[in-house]
Order: sequence, then structure tokens, then C-alpha cells
Amino acid sequence: MQITSRITFSKYADGLAPAVIQDADTHKVLMLGFMNAEALDKTLSTGRVTFFSRSKNRLWTKGEESGHFLEVRSIAPDCDNDSLLIKAHPLGPVCHTGADTCWDERNHPEDFLDYLEGIINLRKQAGAEGSYVKSLFDKGINTIAQKVGEEAVELVIEAKDNNNERFLDEAADLLFHYLVLLNHKGHNLQSVKNVLIKRHSS
Repeated sequence: MQITSRITFSKYADGLAPAVIQDADTHKVLMLGFMNAEALDKTLSTGRVTFFSRSKNRLWTKGEESGHFLEVRSIAPDCDNDSLLIKAHPLGPVCHTGADTCWDERNHPEDFLDYLEGIINLRKQAGAEGSYVKSLFDKGINTIAQKVGEEAVELVIEAKDNNNERFLDEAADLLFHYLVLLNHKGHNLQSVKNVLIKRHSS
């Protein structure tokens, strides 16, 4: 990984330039940190955001204790080459309080289904003990596919009645398990959208 130009760290008395961290997918601003040349070099070499911590007086890789690393997607200097915009993928909450961002904002895209797909993938990768999603992935394709079939049947049954609340509950259950199935097969909703777009344009 590389950036188009170097930051002028000498512009600041302490040699620390501000680095704004933005989620590469949701575009939410996650946190603000400070980097010196050594922190930037380590970030570039490891692919994980590393700051210079003024309180610790040393380099500090975000997530080194919690495991909530920030995986770098891109780094860009501003027009004056004295600050950085780093787009990253967070592996968990960013703030030390447990919040998604240091401004206590929910970090999810405007499309909630995109966010839900991310949560499903996170639960799958993290192997959270007691996670329903993880248990489905552990049981494999037969269980996941069977669950989608069961939810589809339950939705059809509710469609024949006039209870809108139960109908919508079953619709939500089917959609959720459908997303799990797509993930297990290595796809997502965008993959399905692409097929529909291709059909529509042909």
C-alpha cells in the first residue's frame, strides 16, 4: 500500500499530524487520531491503522488489546499534505466506550440490509459463542437451506390469513435466513441485484 505524497509532519511542533478515520463501506467518521512518520510507515506496512499515542508516548495500533483493529482500505493526504483521511474496515466497535464511533453514532449504511449483511458476516468470522448465526454456519448448507425452506412455508401460511404483524414477522425471518444462505454460498444481495439488473436491461 502507498500514498500519492508524503505528509509534512514538520509543520507541527510535536511532529504529529491528524488522521481522520472513515468507514470504507458506510462512510461514517469513526475517530480522530494522530500519526507521526513512524506510525504512518507501520500503518502502510501492516495494513492496520497505527497512531502515536500521546498518553502512552509510543506507537499504538488500534485494537492491539481489544482485537478491534482498523483494516486499511485507502490513505489520502489533504490538499496541504498536513493531514490524512484513512478509509478502513473496523473489526468491531471503535470507541473505548464500546460505541461504534467516538461520536456515539451507529455505524451502519443508510440501507439497513447492507448493515445486516455485515453483521451476519462478522458473527460468522468472529465465532461468537452462543451466536445463532454462528451455529447455522457450523451446521452447514443442509441446515441453512432447510431453514430457508421452513421460513418460506411459514410465510405462505401467514399470507393466507389476515394477521399483518405475523405475516411481516415471517417475512423478516425468511429474509434474514436468505441472507445467511447467500453468505454461505459466497454471495450477497448485490449479487442478486446484479442478476435482476442484467435481466431488466436485456
